[in-house]
Amino acid sequence: MTEISTSRPIASVPTASRAAQAVADAALKLLQPSSGLLAAGDSAEAEVVSVKETAQNSFQVMLRLSLGSGQQATLEATSTRPLSQGSLVNVTALSDSRLMVALQSAGALPLDSLDLEQVPVGTLIQGKVVASEQLAEAKATVYRTLINLINTPLAGRQLAVDSPQPLPVGSLLSAQVQGDQSLRFIPLSNRLDQLALSQQLNSQLSRQGSLEGLFGALAELDPDLPPNLRNAVERLLGSLPGPGQLSDAKQLAKAMENSGALLEARLLAGHGAATGQDLKGNLLRLIAQLLPELPNAPAALPTAGASNAMAQALPAFIRNALGSLGQASSRQQALSFPLPSRLAQAAQEEGDLETLLKLAAAAVSRLQTHQLSSLAQSQMTPEGNLVTTWQLELPMRNQQEIVPLQIKIQQEERQAQQQRRKDEQKENLWRIELAFDIAPLGPLQVQAQLLRGSISSQLWAERAATARFIDSELGNLRERLVAAGLEVGELACQQGTPPQGPRTTLQQRWVDETA
Repeated sequence: MTEISTSRPIASVPTASRAAQAVADAALKLLQPSSGLLAAGDSAEAEVVSVKETAQNSFQVMLRLSLGSGQQATLEATSTRPLSQGSLVNVTALSDSRLMVALQSAGALPLDSLDLEQVPVGTLIQGKVVASEQLAEAKATVYRTLINLINTPLAGRQLAVDSPQPLPVGSLLSAQVQGDQSLRFIPLSNRLDQLALSQQLNSQLSRQGSLEGLFGALAELDPDLPPNLRNAVERLLGSLPGPGQLSDAKQLAKAMENSGALLEARLLAGHGAATGQDLKGNLLRLIAQLLPELPNAPAALPTAGASNAMAQALPAFIRNALGSLGQASSRQQALSFPLPSRLAQAAQEEGDLETLLKLAAAAVSRLQTHQLSSLAQSQMTPEGNLVTTWQLELPMRNQQEIVPLQIKIQQEERQAQQQRRKDEQKENLWRIELAFDIAPLGPLQVQAQLLRGSISSQLWAERAATARFIDSELGNLRERLVAAGLEVGELACQQGTPPQGPRTTLQQRWVDETA
């Protein structure tokens, strides 16, 4: 679809626009005989394609007829009353040169104002441009545009708006409702195309594999490896943080920075030298060293020092390495948290390098699934609030095991509230979600919410004993959070897992009091 780049406000058509739009029927005179398309008394459905005022109280109308045979025909006629462009009408032939037009229903009329109870100020509305024409009688250059709304309670209705510049027919647009019955366009160039994003998300999800599978295979790898491959394995394993590091705020921030979520941004900024501890970067280096060791493998990729070239070469060789891993999955599964575990099928022989390559490539796809999921969940809410999401996965050393820790952080900027109360400082609502499975506690999920220095939290433990233990320690957690200067709301723990869906009923809660 054509992109709309303007961000200027456009005023909606005044409520007191032409009263003739409400006219239930009108008689039309055809500019040319209908040539037998409709016999006298026959009826058909039609769409008003265009309306042009040619003189005072005289309008030239173009109709697109849908005949009973399935054919369509276009007729031009004159009318003493204006019809609403884009409206659906019933036409009845009075003769070979005259038609009677009746609106199908009042609901078919385009909206000329917005009901702010249905779409409050700040609401993000989306629609498709179906018609646009310049108003001849306007003093300045004004274009009247019809938009088919595709979201909000007004979905399915048409909205008529006036704009100082034309909007391409067929284009999709997003706009935010303003308080003066105007719309502020949000440029689509600032948002990743949602269809392409969904396709990439499904593609990466179908190829991804859990990090446990890769690290399990690395633990069983034959120690007699080529030096370059051995160095790549040791570099990857040596970069993994432990619980002590993740308990420190600065080291936690560093670990999140090196999670792979920012690798591309660092490379684009020319900071390739700073990616030595990056998880995704080290996975790519491992793949680059594995490829030359395989029969019929593509030529070796550049060494770790050529990070930019390696990143550019990634799509082709990752696709080849993944081959038959998985089938396409749904977008909803890709957006779920935590990202479901998925272990690639084991090879016939332990330590098989081809299987290790597939596991490493699947791990890269898993990290990229988190990255794409972050993009898909960074958007404007219907209330006009901007939500930015960071989702990532950190493998953590826990004695002899590697435990993946999944993290999702969301920042919600309350734009609509700021517009209503411009004298107040902008508020940011933070939501944090964690998921991990660590012995002896078992699977745990944590949700936290932080707003204006007030924090609340809900924890879920799948094991009953763990739930009882955490519940007994909530008092200590409250004391530590208060000591950190936070106002503490509800803290609770229960057995089970959080409700699944786009949004759980209890907002995400809990954060390390020093982070």
